[in-house]
Amino acid sequence: MARRAVVKGVGHYLPERVVPNSEFEKTLETTNEWIVSRSGIERRHFAAEGETTSDLATHAAKAALADAGFDGSDIDAIVLATSTADMTFPSAATMVQANIGNTKGYAFDVQAVCAGFVYALTNANALILSGQADRVLVIGAETFSRIMDWTDRSTCVLFGDGAGALVLAAEDGAGTAADRGVLSTDLNSDGRYRELLYVDGGVATQNTGKLRMEGKEVFRHAVEKLAETAHTALEKVGLTAEDVNWVVPHQANIRIIKSTAKKLGVGMDRVVVTVQDHGNTSAASIPLALSVGKQNGQIKTGDLVVTEAIGGGLAWGAVVLRW
Repeated sequence: MARRAVVKGVGHYLPERVVPNSEFEKTLETTNEWIVSRSGIERRHFAAEGETTSDLATHAAKAALADAGFDGSDIDAIVLATSTADMTFPSAATMVQANIGNTKGYAFDVQAVCAGFVYALTNANALILSGQADRVLVIGAETFSRIMDWTDRSTCVLFGDGAGALVLAAEDGAGTAADRGVLSTDLNSDGRYRELLYVDGGVATQNTGKLRMEGKEVFRHAVEKLAETAHTALEKVGLTAEDVNWVVPHQANIRIIKSTAKKLGVGMDRVVVTVQDHGNTSAASIPLALSVGKQNGQIKTGDLVVTEAIGGGLAWGAVVLRW
C-alpha cells in the first residue's frame, strides 16, 4: 500500500477583459501576425482595476472545490503559487483561505515564477505523503499585467492574467505506476541564470519594478531543460513518453511547446495547448490548462498526465500524475 495525493477537482478563472493582439498594434510597432508567428498567442485576459491575484485565485479555488464536491472547511492546507501576490505580506494564500471560509487549515505562497505550480504541486504532494494534510488546495494565480513594461514589445505582448486550482486528497494506492494521483516529481533550479528573466524591482528598490527577459536565452534553456525534467520524472516511476496520455506544459510559447514535445517524443495530438487564448499566465498556466483540458473532454480519469514548466531563477521541474 502507498499513500497517494489524488486529484479530486479542478477549476479555473479568467478575468472578463479579453485583449486581442490588435490592441497592441495601436501603441507598439508590432502586428497580430508577428505576435502569432513568434508565440502562438492570439489573445489574453487582463484583470480589471482593483481585481487582485487573490481575487482570481479565490474564483478558481471555489470552482475546484465545487468540482470536487468539497466545501472550504474540508481543506487542511492551501498552497498558492504566484509571483504577483497582492501585497509583500501577508500571503495571497491566507487571503484565499479567508475568502473560502477555511479556519482550521494553514496556507502559504510558493514563488518559483512560471515553474511555481509544479513547485506548489510537489509541496502539496509532500504534505499529503508525510501525513501533515489529507486534503490540499493547490492554486496558481497571477496578474502579470501589473508588472509589464508597455513600451517593450518583446515582452508585454506575451503575458496574461488568470488562475487555476486543483483539490488533492489522500487515498491509498497499490504503490505502482497504475495508481491514481501524483506518481513522481522532479524539481530543479540554477541561480546563476537569474539575469535571463527577472523583475527589476522589489523591497531593495522600494518599487514594484517591471519584467525583463532575454528571450532567446530563455527559449534555449527551456527546450533543453523541459524535455530533460519530464524524462527524469517519468524514469522515476519506470514509465516512458509512450505511456503518456497528455502532456500539459507551461503555456509560454507555442514554439517552446512544440520543440519540447518533439524532444520528448510526444505528438502534438497528446499536448494540451491553451497559449493562444491565455498567453503566458506564469504559475497559473498549468492549472488553467488542466482545467480547460478536463472541460474540453481531453483529460479523463485514469489518464497519465505530465506537466512541466520553467521560469525565472532559473527554476524548472515536472510532475507525473494519473488523473
